[in-house]
Amino acid sequence: MVSEYEIKKQICDIGKRIYDKGMVASNDGNISVKLNDREFLCTPTGVSKGFMTPEYICKVDAEGKVIQANPGFRPSSEIKMHMRVYKNRPDVNSVVHAHPMYATGFAIAGVPLTQPIMPEAVIALGCVPIAEYGTPSTDEIPDAVEKYLQCFDAVLLENHGALAYSDSLLNAYHKMESLEFYAQLLFISRQLGGPKELDERQVERLYEIRRQFGMKGKHPADLCPNAKSGKLSCHNCGVNKTSSASAASDDLVAQITKKVMEQLGK
Repeated sequence: MVSEYEIKKQICDIGKRIYDKGMVASNDGNISVKLNDREFLCTPTGVSKGFMTPEYICKVDAEGKVIQANPGFRPSSEIKMHMRVYKNRPDVNSVVHAHPMYATGFAIAGVPLTQPIMPEAVIALGCVPIAEYGTPSTDEIPDAVEKYLQCFDAVLLENHGALAYSDSLLNAYHKMESLEFYAQLLFISRQLGGPKELDERQVERLYEIRRQFGMKGKHPADLCPNAKSGKLSCHNCGVNKTSSASAASDDLVAQITKKVMEQLGK
């Protein structure tokens, strides 16, 4: 069995990874690990995640109250968000919150990550919705996130960042890393004229591969309310159609504007 001290070292290692990858700046972000139903380890507030050592890590109970913390350290102010995830998802053993540049950009723009553009993202992540904005350190963010916990393993936080959670610390980090990579690819493809999305048949084949692998967590392959009702899956939902329609509308406006300006001799 892995010792508590070893888990603290692992948290510090993941903290350094998200810092080195530019997923957090200054003292941003927080990480937690579930030891059992009554004890959790978490990063402290007000420290850079890239420079932590094991003695920084705090231990809290299921209410987020301090069980043990060294002098000068106290639990992350976002611990309520972590506890809400653990309460609603017994299968989750770790939560990672960060501000990855591209994913947070989509969160700020109000654009969920639902477009099926890459097999790995479709299989591993599924869709990534946006939880409504809440004031940090209050119950507003946990309340907003809770709505999505039973259907998704990662969530964008409106005007804030991203949240990923899984059955282990490493897997929670991998989801955050995959989320950011997916967002970056989607951003780049949009600059190149827009992504060519996988069609409904291709998405369903990828869903079937996921089911065959027996992958854990919540995912549209098993839970999508649209798919269950015989509609298109989340990956082919109205969000994408709305985006496409908006893009087409923008193109039309640009063409009309150009013709008007030509007629005016400008």
